Amino acid sequence: MPKGKNPGFTLVELLVVISIIGLLAGLGFPAVNAAIRAGRKAEVAAMAESVKTAVTAYYAEYSFYPSNTGKTDRNFLTLISTTNNTTGGNPRGIAFLEVPPKFTNGVASQGDLGLVTPKGFLKGNKMSNFFLLIDTGGVGFVNPKTLTTTVTNTNVPAAVAVWVVDPADTKKAVGTFR
Repeated sequence: MPKGKNPGFTLVELLVVISIIGLLAGLGFPAVNAAIRAGRKAEVAAMAESVKTAVTAYYAEYSFYPSNTGKTDRNFLTLISTTNNTTGGNPRGIAFLEVPPKFTNGVASQGDLGLVTPKGFLKGNKMSNFFLLIDTGGVGFVNPKTLTTTVTNTNVPAAVAVWVVDPADTKKAVGTFR
């Protein structure tokens, strides 16, 4: 009497299934990485918008802008986000900005203290301060090229602009303008 077929899978069937799973995983990983990069970019843009709102609230409270322009260094962070800076430029001690810890973990030796991009936004765990430009003259626009020569935007119609240079394309900004 001949034996019946074994109810298990053959080696060829298993190899075909494993190769299909490997192919699908290989196609999926770049999409996941792109989604992670887009999420980080959106997170940084949201923080830039929060900084802009905090600077605008500071202006609404005191009728003048904070003197910090350039980068969001430690002095800016202290001025805008703590309640114990009553002797400096924040006499009422109002916290205009609450900053998550990952945006303040800069490295002193790299000069990126204050409000910085989180690790993973730039290549190799590098961080960068946000750029801050305020239209103190009341002309109705700011020119980001005065702080970063790589960004191609000029004369952005805003009283306050906050951004970092896009790590994927240094001619673009991630922040309160595009």
